[in-house]
Amino acid sequence: MGVNQEPVLLPEPKRLGVLSRLAPEPMKVVLNWGRRYSLWVFNFGLACCAIEFIAASMARHDFIRLGVIPFAPGPRQADLMIVSGTVTDKMAPAVKRLYEQMPEPKYVISFGACSNCGGPYWDSYSVTKGVDQIIPVDVYVPGCPPRPEALLQGIIKLQEKIARESLGERYAANGSRPSTAALRSGLVTPPAPGTPGVDAG
Repeated sequence: MGVNQEPVLLPEPKRLGVLSRLAPEPMKVVLNWGRRYSLWVFNFGLACCAIEFIAASMARHDFIRLGVIPFAPGPRQADLMIVSGTVTDKMAPAVKRLYEQMPEPKYVISFGACSNCGGPYWDSYSVTKGVDQIIPVDVYVPGCPPRPEALLQGIIKLQEKIARESLGERYAANGSRPSTAALRSGLVTPPAPGTPGVDAG
């Protein structure tokens, strides 16, 4: 004797960005899996924290086993920028310019107290009070200087973030991630029109 049962409606799976009609949830998992285990690092070593970064890439800690490839040839081949050391106001435009040359999707790890907030030099007239004033940061690694194990933990946290993210939400117009245009710090301003030596054409 059969019992009439109402069909159970399953929730529609989340979809990926603008390809919502074509790319279901498994595609997001595959894309995120590939990106989290193939991070090409563009190292921006500015001070003593860079030595700890180098130690993390050596045989004892060996972050290549986590799928992180050190020392990309340049910013155009990199997925991940690790800023390690004191960012000065003079160096900040170069950090921002190189970040903007990296292809999307791109990530930033701020490694060490100086990169996070200026560190022991926070009250200096020439030190930027954190690299997040000029570029968006995904993971902060505290310490002065942090040990290589701290960088490994920061990389794992970033990989967990990549595994959870949706590219559609990341690049949506109303997304929570600020654009670099919204983070202008006024460190580099173009000259006003009519300034002597500036080509009007």
